Amino acid sequence: MRMKELSLRQDPDLRKELAQLARGCDFVLPSRFKKRLRAFQQGQTQVRQEEPVTTVLSESIPKFYFPQGRPQANVNIDSLISKIEKTFSQFPNEKATIDDMGRVAKACECPLYWKVPLFCLAGGDRTGFVSVHKFVAMWRKTLQTCHDDASKFVHLLAKPGCNYLEQDDFIPFLQDVVNTHSGLAFLKEAPDFHSRYITTVIQRIFYNVNRSWTGKITGYELRKSNFLQNVALLEQEEDVNQLTDYFSYEHFYVIYCKFWELDTDHDLYIDKKDLARHNDQAISHKMIDRIFSGTVTRDRQVYKERRLSYADFVWFLISEEDKKTDTSIEYWFRCMDLNGDGVLSMYELEYFYDEQCQKLEAMAIEPLPFEDCLCQMLDLVKPEVKEKITLRDLKRCKMAHIFFDTFFNIEKYLEHEQRDPFSVIREVESDNQEMSDWEKYAAEEYDILVAEEAANEQGNDVKLMDPYGLRSQVTIVSHPLLISSELGFTKRHFFEIPSPHGDLEDYDYDDDFE
Repeated sequence: MRMKELSLRQDPDLRKELAQLARGCDFVLPSRFKKRLRAFQQGQTQVRQEEPVTTVLSESIPKFYFPQGRPQANVNIDSLISKIEKTFSQFPNEKATIDDMGRVAKACECPLYWKVPLFCLAGGDRTGFVSVHKFVAMWRKTLQTCHDDASKFVHLLAKPGCNYLEQDDFIPFLQDVVNTHSGLAFLKEAPDFHSRYITTVIQRIFYNVNRSWTGKITGYELRKSNFLQNVALLEQEEDVNQLTDYFSYEHFYVIYCKFWELDTDHDLYIDKKDLARHNDQAISHKMIDRIFSGTVTRDRQVYKERRLSYADFVWFLISEEDKKTDTSIEYWFRCMDLNGDGVLSMYELEYFYDEQCQKLEAMAIEPLPFEDCLCQMLDLVKPEVKEKITLRDLKRCKMAHIFFDTFFNIEKYLEHEQRDPFSVIREVESDNQEMSDWEKYAAEEYDILVAEEAANEQGNDVKLMDPYGLRSQVTIVSHPLLISSELGFTKRHFFEIPSPHGDLEDYDYDDDFE
């Protein structure tokens, strides 16, 4: 009965005929009414039966998330294992030492410098050798669970139970690079400086790869970076200085010399006064205060002791000399965002610009009023929301370096003011730089340092480690890489790597990782 009532409500023709039938109209036959009602009910039933079809289709979506890499159907694990066993058969008692691991790494179809991580994961660091059975068991399990180079590399280096890499996880791998790469052979005579080179490389790895600023590199971040490609190139490239993103010795030399010049007491820490001397007082005191506030430093002690470590100085110098990269833009945005709300307000911009005005007046230069400067910067950045500059706005505008220098670096601000504005626009539009700003700076500074040392060759006859024959003799006090007790600083281990970003504000950068 309910079905009939429902059908009548939905079909006006049936209602009309039923009304006529109720009034006694003899031209409406009951049999005709019943026949039409039955046809209507059958149509409703067919519609209800067709509805679940869309639900079946939604269950056929293929898997699209592969945190350990997409499995490859054409990988023959047994064939790879046989190749590894054949390689081990060439060693005494089928046991491989660390010197044999290069051949084992190639049998595993891995880059040469994966050899120490392979050796350590198979237990070789504890016993001094790896048996074929233990290695095969380890590598078979790795191949079954990790399906691309990024996931394999994380698995090899990470601590047990972790699916990410921390700073100290890279130490054995990089120590092997220092010990065995031909381009770093001269460092064998200076073991105390192994850790300083390694510290620099680790900081550069996290600077370029750890885009989430967590202090933990994931397989996803490795896949999006060029780090593993650079590791593979270590085997082919004899000159590490060609690998400018991570392993360049010349870049390390420049960074460490700059730190040495500021670290007057050579205790491997610098304070605010030390950092203020960088580049002839170019950076504002307000910005230096922000750097020492713990906003962008990894060491919790920086805020408490007001001292900056060498590892944190690496981040500072690269960010200061190349403000066009995503990491450097995030670095300086954190510093300028005083309240940590993810937006640079007009108050925050004026706070930093005031000191710039004072410096300009001290140089007898009339500063631009803040209102006029603000109009220029808003035209430069073109923020999505009026008078609110976000991280996304600065990355999109391609001229973040001009924006930042305007508010806290007086020397570079004046350089930008003297340049032809049309040349800046052309430079941004072309966007085809062969060398980054950091690479240009490092190359220029390295040439200057070499020239200074050549000028000092009439000083004390102290031989230096010199891979290029350029730095032969310098005075003992002026050179930071000399190993001498006369330098007067206490030796300490350089790998006291602190917990990552204990006091950093929580920024969400997920939307900026495309």
